[in-house]
Amino acid sequence: MNPQVQEAASEEPVKISLSGFNLINFPRLNKGTAFSDHERDIFDLHGLLPPHVGSLDEQLERRMQSLNAQPSSFAKYSFLRDVQDTNETLFYALLVRNVEQMLPLVYTPTVGEGCQRFSEIWRKPRGLFLSYPNKDRITQILSHARYNDVKCIVVSDGERILGLGDQGAGGMGIPIGKMALYTALGGIHPENCLPILLDVGTDNEERLKDPLYIGWRSKRVRGQEYDDFVETFVSAVKTRWPHVLLQWEDFAGTNAARFLARYRNQLCTFNDDIQGTAAITTATLISAINVTGVPLEQQKIVVVGFGSAGLGITNLLAQFVEDRGVSKEEARSHFYGIDFYGLITEGRQHVAPEQLPYARKEEEVKSWRQPNGQITLLDVVRNVKPTVLIGVSGQAGAFTEEAVREMAKYTDRPVIFPLSNPTSRSEAIPQDLMNWTDGRALIGTGSPFDPVDFGGKKTPVAQTNNSYIFPGLALGIIASKARFVTDAMVKAAATELIHHLPTQKDKQGTLLPPISQARGIGRLIAQAVGKQALQDGQAQVADEAALNREIAANVWEPHYIPYERG
Repeated sequence: MNPQVQEAASEEPVKISLSGFNLINFPRLNKGTAFSDHERDIFDLHGLLPPHVGSLDEQLERRMQSLNAQPSSFAKYSFLRDVQDTNETLFYALLVRNVEQMLPLVYTPTVGEGCQRFSEIWRKPRGLFLSYPNKDRITQILSHARYNDVKCIVVSDGERILGLGDQGAGGMGIPIGKMALYTALGGIHPENCLPILLDVGTDNEERLKDPLYIGWRSKRVRGQEYDDFVETFVSAVKTRWPHVLLQWEDFAGTNAARFLARYRNQLCTFNDDIQGTAAITTATLISAINVTGVPLEQQKIVVVGFGSAGLGITNLLAQFVEDRGVSKEEARSHFYGIDFYGLITEGRQHVAPEQLPYARKEEEVKSWRQPNGQITLLDVVRNVKPTVLIGVSGQAGAFTEEAVREMAKYTDRPVIFPLSNPTSRSEAIPQDLMNWTDGRALIGTGSPFDPVDFGGKKTPVAQTNNSYIFPGLALGIIASKARFVTDAMVKAAATELIHHLPTQKDKQGTLLPPISQARGIGRLIAQAVGKQALQDGQAQVADEAALNREIAANVWEPHYIPYERG
């Protein structure tokens, strides 16, 4: 616990040593107008606060009125960041009680603009900026007693922020947003969460030329120097917190996969862009299959954007296909990967080793090629007649009208998931997809979209949001005190969500549950992940009963508790 705070039993008074301005200016402890008269007496708050003693409910109403009066989504994002930096209990109460309204504001899609404009709204420290010039100070920075209770870290280097690319230090908006959802949807105490930005420079000229830019003004460090810096960071983390959960977030594709492979057996770590995206996409596809009735092992799946995220989705889906009783080779044959250079084939240049298991044989595709030798999405659709189209390319409009209409010729209910974030990077607009498929498409998107209208009927669009997965996954990892994160634990998270799909009972239901249920589902996912950690021999709790006690102990509810002078 922070040295300023000494925990007491549940609703017993908590003893704290701060007072006056120092207490009001400490967001984790601040109650604003909700400090009682007794607390105002003992902490020297009279005069610093207006005389009315308010409540959390009154504060929520006041903040909601102010939030709704903001002129744009970005203004609302900035407003909520100020609330978080002023009064964390109030901030999380806003999120927990208004999840559907708040999630698009504190995370995708608005967080994308928040990262682009992070320098202009930065006001108070939150998390840690570990810059390359301070590489020899990392251990010292992490050693401060205020970080004694850290249990989980989200770290980014800002190079591949959503589909927006290199945002440098502005990428800190992503770890801050992710950690907010760890608490709002997973229940993990803010005291246990630490967002970190590894500032190794930026190649974004707009940021470097911006006089307000708060990051290290240098071109991005690469090569061995970059790897050594990351190694220094990971080594310092392992020493400081031997049992911490480290989540990698929005690293460039090659680095994302490299670091996950390098460190997953050195400390407890996962990559949400690879593993969380795979889990939520798998669950959403299973939901669509519940509607179409075509078994997973009969699906033909095209994945556009075959980097770390596309491969993560494909690898997990292939495991689920294998579970249906087919061989690994047969399972892989159901997937067609497309990247910047076109379809992945055995004889093609620019094929990464991890893509090769899904490369199509030359004799299969030689008649598909364009005069320039490339095989495009349209070529694949014409020849494969796919049932599922998944996009994680970051390329707006990658799902062309011609390709989608072609797909719809052969499939009664085309399953189409343009998953790239933010909205401006989506491979297609849902309303267009419905129009091009005569209202037959089953759609999942990365960003939130308004319901689509076809034939006078409005249909909600399922947001295949990682927020259904990673908060519960993290809670299960922390509660089980897992040594490492196994693929089976990620698969368990997806499987648990599948149990709660509306389409399990109603083919007319939405593809995913309301996001307002994510906090409750997150706790069930935590139990499933923890049980899998026990089965995998990774848990450091004795049994399922101990796991459940740890889950309960690690879930924090945002409400005010009384303070006493300590």
